[in-house]
Amino acid sequence: MVGIKDIAQQAGVSISTVSYALNGSPKVTEETRSRIQAIAKELNYVPNMAARSLKRRQTNIIGVYLADYAGSFYGELLDGIKKGLELFGYEMIVCSGKKSHLFIPERMIDGAIILDWTFPEEEILQYAQRGHQIVVLDRVMSHDNIYQVLLDNKGGAALAIDQLIAGKSEKVYLLSGPETGYDSYERLEASTKELTRFGIPFEVIPGDFTEPSGYQAAKQLLANPTQWPIDIFAFNDEMAIGVYKYVRETAYQIGKDIRIIGFDNTELGAFVQPRLATIAYSKHRWGMVAAEKIIHAIQGDPVEDEHIYTTYVDGESFI
Repeated sequence: MVGIKDIAQQAGVSISTVSYALNGSPKVTEETRSRIQAIAKELNYVPNMAARSLKRRQTNIIGVYLADYAGSFYGELLDGIKKGLELFGYEMIVCSGKKSHLFIPERMIDGAIILDWTFPEEEILQYAQRGHQIVVLDRVMSHDNIYQVLLDNKGGAALAIDQLIAGKSEKVYLLSGPETGYDSYERLEASTKELTRFGIPFEVIPGDFTEPSGYQAAKQLLANPTQWPIDIFAFNDEMAIGVYKYVRETAYQIGKDIRIIGFDNTELGAFVQPRLATIAYSKHRWGMVAAEKIIHAIQGDPVEDEHIYTTYVDGESFI
């Protein structure tokens, strides 16, 4: 592998001169810089990023940790993070899985944005204790190096339940997400509190935020229905779409026999027929705010926690 020593040897200059030239230092003339860059290109020189970041203690890269990349949810969020980081001259690398956690202690990234319910809280605290800057989007944590940009899950769930109550629901089926997931827990807590307050019977059907779990939930509900219409609050749009898919295989109709409200306001929910009623928020803004927080934290600026608020979007799936 070609290194700066090889370039220096061919150019007849010192290693430090090559380093200055390749890093844009004003300590070399433009003529020398151009000649060294030409030699580097000729030799197919590729900078050793790990060595460079170790020396500078900075990569200008932020790690974004997700539990998975499935579904239509993540695109808008990641675009917001990407655009937010670009304003500060930073880039992102999207990570998933335990091995990628090592990017943090090995300082292959300058900070982390975490939306991954499988990322252990003790591990996050351990990294924060070592001085790493972290923004979490999916849990409440207390540490000087951990900052929170949280979705108003409880407010959003309350909006959905209000609609169900206004629609004279006699019983509500709550299609929940992962048992240990913060977002699912918050939505479940708020939903059950509101339904209990108004004396509306409910039943929780476990899901995992995926389309197949919504499909299975609908199959279970329609195997032995006891009332009409069947009213469902799906804790995300992906599961709601799974319900749609199963119902299409039957003679029943969404909006008439099965009334459903989702959460996330994904593009897919806007295009299905009938249009999915859902809880909306700006995923793009969520990403932009998270990016801004992590960079300010790295720069040592004051950082405050923030919430992303929700609204209800009408749809023919719940009339």
